[in-house]
Amino acid sequence: MEDSPPFKLSRGSRHLTHVATIARAIDDLVRRAQSGEEAAFEALYRAHAGRVFALCLRLSGDRTRAGELVQDVFVHCWERLGSFRGESAFGSWLYRLAVNLVWMENRGDRRREARVLPVEDPQALERSGDTTTAGVSVDLERAIGSLPDGAREVFVLYDIEGYRHEEIARMTGIAVGTSKAQLFRARRLLRERLER
Repeated sequence: MEDSPPFKLSRGSRHLTHVATIARAIDDLVRRAQSGEEAAFEALYRAHAGRVFALCLRLSGDRTRAGELVQDVFVHCWERLGSFRGESAFGSWLYRLAVNLVWMENRGDRRREARVLPVEDPQALERSGDTTTAGVSVDLERAIGSLPDGAREVFVLYDIEGYRHEEIARMTGIAVGTSKAQLFRARRLLRERLER
């Protein structure tokens, strides 16, 4: 049984103490996984797989593909775990790895599509939104999934994951202005789809 502290912790202090304890536990799991302990890596997987899946789902727009991407992310994580230096939180490093992997997959898909189906109008390659009957509200996740790839990617990274335009530009190789334009486009398309 732990001794109680000589002072009373406020609710916010208890939360910060809890967060610090979790961070230390994750750091310990990372160190153990880096030394090759598979059980520690499995614990990291269980702790982060749900959020990585949600991120992959939002970026890919496809549940089956998101499941496959999660597996790819954790394979890459295992392979690159030795390069994690702890300069950021493990979760941040892992989510950036996931974003980069999904982006590279999407980029490869777009290149394959461009080789197979050349078109003069790029909008012809965009997925159309789901049609709904009057009075039925559009599910937000479905609306996000129906966005064109570039717009969806920037929307998820900026509005959901909290990256800045400069970070998105570095991760995806687009200009900051393009990131801002894609975000504006995504928000406009979402508004239109949700107002139907």
